[in-house]
Amino acid sequence: MPSYRYEIKSAGGDVTAGVLSAASLAAASQQLRDRGQYILHLAPVDDRRKRRTLSLSINLGPGARDVQNFTSQLAVMIRAGISIRSALEGIADQQTNPKFKSMLLQMKRDVEGGRQFSDALLRYPKVFSPLYVNMVKASELSGGFSRMLDRIAGYLSQQIETRSMVVGAMIYPAIIGTMAVGTTVFLLTFVLPRFMIIFRGKESALPMPTKMLLALSDFVTSYWYVLLAAAAAAAWGFALMIRTDWGRLWFDKTKLTVPLFKKLFRALYISRSLHTMGQLINAGVPMLDVISITADISGNALYRRMWKAVYAAVKQGKKISAPLKKSPLLPRAVVQMISAGEESGKLGEVLDEVSEFYTRELKAVIKGVTAMIEPLMIVLMGSIVGFIAMSIILPIFKLSQLVK
Repeated sequence: MPSYRYEIKSAGGDVTAGVLSAASLAAASQQLRDRGQYILHLAPVDDRRKRRTLSLSINLGPGARDVQNFTSQLAVMIRAGISIRSALEGIADQQTNPKFKSMLLQMKRDVEGGRQFSDALLRYPKVFSPLYVNMVKASELSGGFSRMLDRIAGYLSQQIETRSMVVGAMIYPAIIGTMAVGTTVFLLTFVLPRFMIIFRGKESALPMPTKMLLALSDFVTSYWYVLLAAAAAAAWGFALMIRTDWGRLWFDKTKLTVPLFKKLFRALYISRSLHTMGQLINAGVPMLDVISITADISGNALYRRMWKAVYAAVKQGKKISAPLKKSPLLPRAVVQMISAGEESGKLGEVLDEVSEFYTRELKAVIKGVTAMIEPLMIVLMGSIVGFIAMSIILPIFKLSQLVK
């Protein structure tokens, strides 16, 4: 008997989904109507491939862009006077991601049950960050819900843009590096062994660079599986190492000391931390919660340790700028502006301005790093290929001289 996947709504407004067996589509529809349910969707489950595809789409949760679009839509609908329950239902109906759709419908049911929207968000900590939840909670207490949603959407948009810029800056060197490794392996395993047939029996007359290259070629072609296993083990070991506290600390320190990238990461962490902090302060979130959330989203163990020290100092009644003066992770000018913002009572505005400055600097640094990486990678790739070409051409000249 064929199976049919359905999505129905009860008289109370609850939406459920499932699979039933029936002789035909009409019979399946009649079964659901006999239960007194309103049919939202009913379709046959054709084969295993479709079930696997549907299962995969259900397991994929919403991404950062999905959350940002949802927040923007919700702000517009709330500002238009639509209730949050109706807004959540309307946005859910438009969702193509089944998992995100079920999350929004569950949040709608929570709101209908009398829970605050911020409490409904707490069900999904992997989707809605503590910053998101705390800013929503602050707006629920002080009012201005739609304005706060606009602010959250703007924050998420900037974070997505920043992440895209950093990833984009890493893509080019990754592509060039992959091409360099691939070209080298191709020359060593395919081109060189075939070309060196003409020098067989004359190994003693070959120059040293050619002998070294031949030895490397023999090793790669004979023990390629050892190299693959070593590379996989190194990648696995590195992944395990950075999951430990000391490994993460070492990796985060390295990112701040590598000559070409340290300025990029420094600008990224400062911009992210101060932007988050400014948004939370302007939203009216308590200061200790602001610092705790800033530490969690900083993205670097050293910056997280710095903000934890600030948290401990503020808890003892000290100012934010006091422990920051002892840290080398923030420029002195930034610490002075934070201190001035505390004195004037405009810390949120000051942090917003400083974070905007570092966002602009981050863009400039990314352009500079990309411009520097391009010629360096080209020179590196050219040097490798040039060395291999030289090692092939040198014995030809040497043998030609011997013939003369």
